[in-house]
Amino acid sequence: MSIDLAAYFARIGYTGARTATLQALREIVSAHTRAIPFENLDPLSGRPVELSIAALQSKLVHERRGGYCFEHNLLLADVLRQIGFEVTGLAARVLWNAPGAVLPRTHMLLCVRLDGHAHIVDVGFGGLTLTGVLRLEPGLEQVTPHEPFRLLREADEYILQAQVLERWRALYRFDLQAQAAVDYEPVNWYLSTHPRSKFVTTLVAARAEPGRRFALLNNRLSVHEVNGLSTRSVLGSAAELRAVLENEFRIDVPRSACMEEALERIAATREPREAAG
Repeated sequence: MSIDLAAYFARIGYTGARTATLQALREIVSAHTRAIPFENLDPLSGRPVELSIAALQSKLVHERRGGYCFEHNLLLADVLRQIGFEVTGLAARVLWNAPGAVLPRTHMLLCVRLDGHAHIVDVGFGGLTLTGVLRLEPGLEQVTPHEPFRLLREADEYILQAQVLERWRALYRFDLQAQAAVDYEPVNWYLSTHPRSKFVTTLVAARAEPGRRFALLNNRLSVHEVNGLSTRSVLGSAAELRAVLENEFRIDVPRSACMEEALERIAATREPREAAG
């Protein structure tokens, strides 16, 4: 099974060419990050995440939900391959908010080869999701629709950095070893079911739109403008959380007892730490 391209493009509002060009890739990535949010409502409410193409299409396209890195990037990889792009799945160790720690390869990103050049695409890194396409060229500061990004090289690995408030911050490190879909399954199972996984214990949602980013961490809503200004507010009830998820993040929040219980629990939390992944 492959993703229904017509349904996917309608979901993200893309009406451009379905050709394997850099311009089309940039436009699809931009449209995807505006329309499909990063969110973890399933593991938060006790539902494991499924990575089959059928499950991804049902959830992210037809049910108007979002997901985390595996869901976003597996969905996009299938779409790009159908169009004619050469796409390789990669794995990364998250560095964001983890100075000095050596973490497992829990993040997925894509390498897209086009006209003899490799490009990095990643529509699933939470509050700093890459809204543009990066050429795999170390040391080059690259403009995106939001923050500038760059890649650094250390031996056989690359480090992705974003410039946040005039400071370069590392998001993750990765190499170019290709990953098969099955390689993501064990990590996905851990992230969506383990009682100590942040995606089981912490509400995370993010969406980018022109000029700003929305980020929700438990009951703390942040709106980050490209000009550097940010506003923050604390949501005091499950009803407020649901309204923000539906309006700012454009998620059709499931109506279930488990979901309501999870939102009530999150509404009572205090001062969460910033997260992405």
